Parts: sequence; C-alpha cells; structure tokens
Amino acid sequence: MPLPGTQWVGQGTAFQGPRRRLNCTLLARWDEGDRDPWLLLTDLAPSAGEACWYGLRAWMEQGCKITKRGGWQWQRTRMSDPQRAARLWLAVAVATLGLLRVGGMAEATLPASTLLPLADTDGPPSRPRRATQFRLVSVFRQGWITILVALFNQHRLPLGRFVPEPWPQTSKENTLRGNSEMLLAA
Repeated sequence: MPLPGTQWVGQGTAFQGPRRRLNCTLLARWDEGDRDPWLLLTDLAPSAGEACWYGLRAWMEQGCKITKRGGWQWQRTRMSDPQRAARLWLAVAVATLGLLRVGGMAEATLPASTLLPLADTDGPPSRPRRATQFRLVSVFRQGWITILVALFNQHRLPLGRFVPEPWPQTSKENTLRGNSEMLLAA
C-alpha cells in the first residue's frame, strides 16, 4: 500500500511459526487524510471482502447493546424454541426501527445550543469528522423517551422519520489484488 487513496486485497499467510500460521485474506485500505492504512485480516474470500465495511463495526456493536441490556433485555428471555425466538427477533427488529425513526426525529429537533461541542484534542483530526455533534443520549433512547412522553400526555404517537447515515464508499477502481505470502509479526 504505497499511496493514500488506494487499497489492496489478497490471500496469504499471516504470522510466523508453524503453529501460528493463518491462511486468510488481507484487506488494506489507505484513505486520503489518514496517517496510516487499515490492515484487516478476514476469513472472507477476497471477492467478498471490503475494508470500508469495517467502519460499521461500532454501529453493529451498538445494535447488539440495544438488543441486550441497553434496550430490549434479550438476555432475560428463556426461550428455547428457535421458531418462537425468530418471531420475537422480528418483533424486536420492527420495534427498534420504529424507535430509531422517532429518535431520529427527536434528535433533528434539538437546538444546537443544547449539544456539547466536540473537544479539540491534540490538534486537528487526521481526517474531517462526519459527526459534528456529540450524542449525550442515543437515538434509540430518544425515541423511547419521546414515545413515553406522548403516552403519558395522551398525545398521538409520533411516527418519526428514518434518516440513515451514508454507507461507506467502496473504491473498486483503486483496488490492487494479489496473492502473496504475507508474514506479519505478532
């Protein structure tokens, strides 16, 4: 990966030593403005892997948190029938989407003066930030509170609006593909 704005995908072997060797796919991506590239190992085939999707990891972890202790308390269920659990998962998914719709609407109506500014750490960030405000309350929790307030006040339930964040951009035109021995020190 010699230049920013490029990425590399290839199969190889990671780590040294006969017991630690791992046959895998390496995804490497270096975006403009980043100081260093992302180097990711995966068990996906090179044609299925895309380094930019790794940026959604935090979003997925928050989704798991909402499903478990942070929202729906899935860990407390005692279901053992997979078909019943599948129906409950569907209900949880639809309810989560509804709360995110209402929470998105509530977040859009917050005055900017109520939000904390981002702290300026050790100088300018290595790349421009997409997020301009720090969330004190998650969109999920804002939706939950907005619906509860409507119920307590006997108002009509808000429908909200779903405003998804932009998907990561893939850049197939700048992707170099290869098949080599990649020995990474552990």
